[in-house]
Amino acid sequence: MQSTPPSPEAVAYLAAVGTALPGDPVDNAMLAKTLGVNEEWIDVFIGTRTRHFARDLITGEVRWSLADLCAQAGERALSAARVAPEEIEFVVMGTATPDHLMPATVNQVADQLGLDQLPTYQLQSGCAGAVQALELGRTLITGGGYGTGLVIGGDVCSKHLELDRDLSGAAPSDLVNYVLFGDGAGAAVLTSEPRGHRLALRRVLNRFTGLGREPGQVIDWFGLADRHEDRQAVREDYKAIESAVPVMAAEILWELLEELDWSTDQVDFLLPPQLSGRMTRRITEQLDLPGAVEVSCVAETGNNGNALPFLQLERLLEQMTDGQRALAVAVESSKWIKSGFALEKV
Repeated sequence: MQSTPPSPEAVAYLAAVGTALPGDPVDNAMLAKTLGVNEEWIDVFIGTRTRHFARDLITGEVRWSLADLCAQAGERALSAARVAPEEIEFVVMGTATPDHLMPATVNQVADQLGLDQLPTYQLQSGCAGAVQALELGRTLITGGGYGTGLVIGGDVCSKHLELDRDLSGAAPSDLVNYVLFGDGAGAAVLTSEPRGHRLALRRVLNRFTGLGREPGQVIDWFGLADRHEDRQAVREDYKAIESAVPVMAAEILWELLEELDWSTDQVDFLLPPQLSGRMTRRITEQLDLPGAVEVSCVAETGNNGNALPFLQLERLLEQMTDGQRALAVAVESSKWIKSGFALEKV
């Protein structure tokens, strides 16, 4: 049974976006030298040129927590929207890599931003988490009576990597976790009335489609009872992802177009899934929207999970003009979730 969309009169608006990337970009030459892997393999197989890490690759020291990055992104979004912290009425956050099991990272972020006495929500999800957070924020505004809220997404993936591990004999399916991901955060201010960039959030799609399917990715927590078990913290079936994601991306695109009653030539910008530089190019070609400008960032930022839609939105805001429309497509392969959203500048 599908959820009922808000009435045509109920609209949430995206006023501004802020992002945060930790440290200087790490290129493939530096990454290959640090990890002892082949630089050409990273260039060809992954197609990502640089990424950012919250952790020092040499010492292993974590220099930024997820809360730190999300608070930086939130501050920048508030400043760009010209919204004072006391105007924020709720905070929603999506992440796959919280700083702790408890307290929820969203509350650490709220504390750093000086926010208090307001509802906070943390959604634990992979690449679809940012879209889920946008949908909850939209629902709180269109149906919950709130006027202004902060929606955040971010991940610090590097804390799961064993930097002292010998990778010389590792299989490509194992190596991919060391070269695919990066760290970062993003945030958006949502409002009930047009403010700032005045992007109407016309539709949000979120649908679990993983019934009976094996996960494409698993990230484990280790407790006192199992921390010495000989298993990887991160496991990924890259072949399954490579096969399934392009198909799911096309399904998301056409579902959104049908729901919106938009034709392909009415889409001015496309925000495709940001798996890697190579995979994003392949997916964009298959989606075949020749009149839409592609908005991508993964080749420069790495796959930093829930930060990616906000990094794409930040680039979109620099280009979008009144009356133009954009579609965003995101796929979560951990247990297969279709997600996406539609924007129109009013």
